[in-house]
Amino acid sequence: MAYDRACGALAGIAVGDALGMPSQTLSRRQIAHHYGDITTYVAPYPDHPVSHGLRAAQVTDDTEQAFLLAKRLVEDCNGFDEVLWAQDLLDWERDVRARGLRDLLGPSSKAALAAMLAGESALETGRNGTTNGAAMRIAPVGIATKYQPSDTFLDRIELACRMTHNTGEAIAAAAAVAAVVSSGVDGLDYDAAITAALDAAEKGQERGYRSGEADMRKRISYALNLADTGIAADEFAQLVGTSVASYESVPAAFGVVRMASGDVWEAARIAANIGDDTDTIGAIAGAMAGACAGIQSIDPNVLAPVRSANDLAIEATAEQLLTLRGVSADALRDTTEATR
Repeated sequence: MAYDRACGALAGIAVGDALGMPSQTLSRRQIAHHYGDITTYVAPYPDHPVSHGLRAAQVTDDTEQAFLLAKRLVEDCNGFDEVLWAQDLLDWERDVRARGLRDLLGPSSKAALAAMLAGESALETGRNGTTNGAAMRIAPVGIATKYQPSDTFLDRIELACRMTHNTGEAIAAAAAVAAVVSSGVDGLDYDAAITAALDAAEKGQERGYRSGEADMRKRISYALNLADTGIAADEFAQLVGTSVASYESVPAAFGVVRMASGDVWEAARIAANIGDDTDTIGAIAGAMAGACAGIQSIDPNVLAPVRSANDLAIEATAEQLLTLRGVSADALRDTTEATR
């Protein structure tokens, strides 16, 4: 089960990201104008401000940075070298520029890396980072780390976040997402995983600098409760918000999964049409839904275009991260063979 869930989280990130790629930064009205209702992978319209140059079903920074973080976690084993992580991100952006793409580092990451290059300590560089860059790529930490003991879990979340997003808002948001992923890998469904997510948000809020939203647990709970009312997606988006701010997009992703009843593809579809930071909301929602439902719950016809359009080592990365989690080689081999 752990292997199926780990693969589901990684695949879910890519599916949600790819479906939301052509609509990112656009309002709901603009999305309807350019694409109608997005129900399948489409290419961005010509000269899209961010997604120009990408093809249908290609992923963006959300998926690429999540896999980049996974690679860093595997190479560092149970440690985390922030200097190498900074270099990873800089090399990634350099590669993106070389490919002629526009989806570069987000505002918090860019500011933090500039400060680090100027000689500032990694403890200080992320002190103003409140955007969703940490939450969008945090799923690999959830796959690699059990939620309990929660202090150890939160230590690892904070370390993965702090160079670029060392604020209570961003760490709480990332911790909540990773807690759902970790709980899913342990076999919980989405509703059961929410307890750990809210606990992680509350405890994560105490980490980092006191900047931005002061109560992410409350924001996530509000979004979940709103989703339970059967509210329309457009009204939900207006009330919760869908911007790059963690306090908007992360609760939105939680609500989207609830509105989709935990289904990866339905969560991706809702996110792709919700407006503004659609790819990131889709990636986060996909990670959580995928971790709680498994890759076998995703229609192969949904996943095939993403596999074809991108070079993503989903299964190999899942195996490596589960090894860090402490899943034995024998158990991993048995579950791998059972799901193939």
